[in-house]
Amino acid sequence: MLRPLPFLSGALALAAIFGALALRLTLKTQFDQLLPEDQPSVIELQRLRARIAQGSSISVVLEGDDPGALRRTSQAIVRELEEHRPPWLVEASDGIHALQEFLRPRIGLFSDRRRLASLRDQLQDAWDATVMEAGGLALGLERSPQLPPLEEMSSRLLPADPALSRLGERYPDGYYQRADGRALVVLVRTSIPPGQIEAARAAEERVRTAVARAREEVGALSVRVGLAGDLVTGLSEYSAVLSDLVGVGLLGLAMVLAVVLLFFMRVRALAALGLTIAVGLALTFGTAQLLIGHLNVATAFLISIVAGNGINSGIIYTARYLEVRRGGTGVAGAVRVASTATWLPTFGAAVAAAAAYGSLGLTSFLGLKHFAVIGGAGMLLCWAATYAVTPPLLVLSERVRPLRFDPPGELRGWRALRRGGLQLGDPFVALISRAPFAITALGAILTVGSASLALQYLREDRMEYDTRKVQNDLRSATELYRVSALAREILGVHLESSMVVLADRLDQVLPLKRALEARRDSAPAEARPFEAVHALCDLVAPDQEAKLPLLQDIASVLRKAHARGLVSAGGWERIAPILPPPGLEPYGLADLPEQAARPFSEKDGTRGRVLFIEPTAGQDDSDLRYLLRWTDAFRETVLPSGEKIRGSGRAVVFADMLRSIMTDMPAVLSASLLLTLLAVVVTFRRGRLSLLVLGALLTGVIWLLALLQLLHVRINFINFVALPVTFGIGVDYALNVVQRYGTGEGVRSAIRNAGAAVALCSLTTILSYLALLGSINQAVRSLGLVAVLGELCCLAAAVLVLPAALLLRERRASRAGACPPGLRESP
Repeated sequence: MLRPLPFLSGALALAAIFGALALRLTLKTQFDQLLPEDQPSVIELQRLRARIAQGSSISVVLEGDDPGALRRTSQAIVRELEEHRPPWLVEASDGIHALQEFLRPRIGLFSDRRRLASLRDQLQDAWDATVMEAGGLALGLERSPQLPPLEEMSSRLLPADPALSRLGERYPDGYYQRADGRALVVLVRTSIPPGQIEAARAAEERVRTAVARAREEVGALSVRVGLAGDLVTGLSEYSAVLSDLVGVGLLGLAMVLAVVLLFFMRVRALAALGLTIAVGLALTFGTAQLLIGHLNVATAFLISIVAGNGINSGIIYTARYLEVRRGGTGVAGAVRVASTATWLPTFGAAVAAAAAYGSLGLTSFLGLKHFAVIGGAGMLLCWAATYAVTPPLLVLSERVRPLRFDPPGELRGWRALRRGGLQLGDPFVALISRAPFAITALGAILTVGSASLALQYLREDRMEYDTRKVQNDLRSATELYRVSALAREILGVHLESSMVVLADRLDQVLPLKRALEARRDSAPAEARPFEAVHALCDLVAPDQEAKLPLLQDIASVLRKAHARGLVSAGGWERIAPILPPPGLEPYGLADLPEQAARPFSEKDGTRGRVLFIEPTAGQDDSDLRYLLRWTDAFRETVLPSGEKIRGSGRAVVFADMLRSIMTDMPAVLSASLLLTLLAVVVTFRRGRLSLLVLGALLTGVIWLLALLQLLHVRINFINFVALPVTFGIGVDYALNVVQRYGTGEGVRSAIRNAGAAVALCSLTTILSYLALLGSINQAVRSLGLVAVLGELCCLAAAVLVLPAALLLRERRASRAGACPPGLRESP
């Protein structure tokens, strides 16, 4: 390292290029982006998106004590948006007025034809009797036929379909208004698909402006306004995740660098390692931009993790460099010794960590594949950055201000601490020297006792099935969730809560609907997969040609009866709106109002091929067990013709993601363990030292699984990462301790020298994971918890149990006059 400046300049120039690339990374938060494009559910989802507009919506929730003021305000909002129509607006409505106006005179068409015929005959008999009595031609019957009671006539005219009945009961005046009148919703549908953040922000601001103008126009400034809907919720969660990503990353970096400074007690060490890890991060995330192009919900927090793990090589190198310099060796000699002594174990550790991350690539879950690419590349690139940046920085720092080390016997307090740094290895040396047998015995007892708990954890189903425990914990968004709940209460189970199935032809719709309903009805009552299947044809009454003459006859009799005063004015007001006007014609899909047809329409205007699968009442997709049952019920349906119709949507994609993790978990864990084993064997090339490393790793993993069992920690699609990564990261500590031990040093010397750096490596990694505990996302927090437990277990096994066992072996060999076998091996 005679010319450090050109070497360092080249590394920094490369880091600057990759850093510029890293700044172009975007954040994608949609779950459907986490599965490969050849997944059947993703293929079907893309087909749906190509044919159906995938817009998002905003619910403007108005609250106040004056129901009339709420209606005037809602009308003004709708008018403001329609008159100054933004290009993304699909529809703004405060109720189902158009649909009610269309269906009200046709509602009798949904009634049973035999009931209509019976009512027509009963009314006609009563009218004929009335006419004959008026003409003096009484039949002489004991009781003449009478008009049925008004309630009976209404019930026989109204449809038996509960969905249509509920529609009228929920919105009797047509408004999306709560029964007590104190809350009303304006539903704003947009053409903005999920994930288009800038367009969504502009739409939200435009709606807020329209609301402000409407309130001012009608003088309803006392009306309280809140926004909800998937567009608003998506924006809120995206902003929270972005802020969380920056906050967690900066916190992790700050804690890692702070502990580095405390350990080495030298600013030059902090500067060297800080710049080294900055270069490593730039290379890592620049590579991510080139290979992937974005971050997702699984990889967004890798900045802190890569920093905490990737700095370990630099810590080992710097610690060895300062150790050699304290011994009186010059700069060139210290660089040479540090490089020669540390490159192999640190490279082995980096390869093992990269292999552990790489094992995640075996899953079909893209979120974990990307985690594997970025994490694995990060470990190797941070290792490369260590040997490209740290040595020249240390050499340059010595040229500016050479290191001076006073004799240790002359130093006390701060000066002694600054000379040797924070001796993290001393407590471990003191402990294992005092009670090696007790520590070894306790470690063995804990391992044997933990083995049964670990096996129990592996045998049981430990997946997290409650998605509420893996979502963002947005305490600051309490008002948003309150308003969202109120909107759901008013709107009911809306089509946005349902999943979509798209038929290829109109003639497939009814057979598909019947097949799905038959599947639902064949399930036990407590395991109904869904509530209902909705199609646009539900709004087209069957057998209209036969029913219309009956309804016209009924209407004719009632109009004549009303003209003669046989129907009261109040009764007529109630029944007249549901009577067909003269000349009413049969109607079809094309005649339905746009408000009703829009959810069932495709981009090219085709109506009726879209079906919605409504979730079972009282169930939602926060319960993954129900989600699996729900999605399996419509994932693929075989029609009587033999044709197959597939369903998709966010629920199906999420279910596939869950299945992917459950199916691939054993393969990922096995691959991680085998790759770690291979990395260790290649590093040492001899069996005994490799077995020592793997024994310590296995001990730590057994303890970790036992703790997860005792703490009832469930596995989700994020914290699952910690299990295979523990193999690759946890082996680092035992590997470096055994490497020093294998060079001929005694156990205590190896722990005192290497153990301090190993403890610091573990501490930086633990701090990078501890930063995750401050995340707003519960799944990310659980990742931090599992990873911290894994680090602590592997560290304890590497610097306590393993050295204690080796010290016992060393003492026995010393009493026997033999050299411990481990000292005769070289790495």
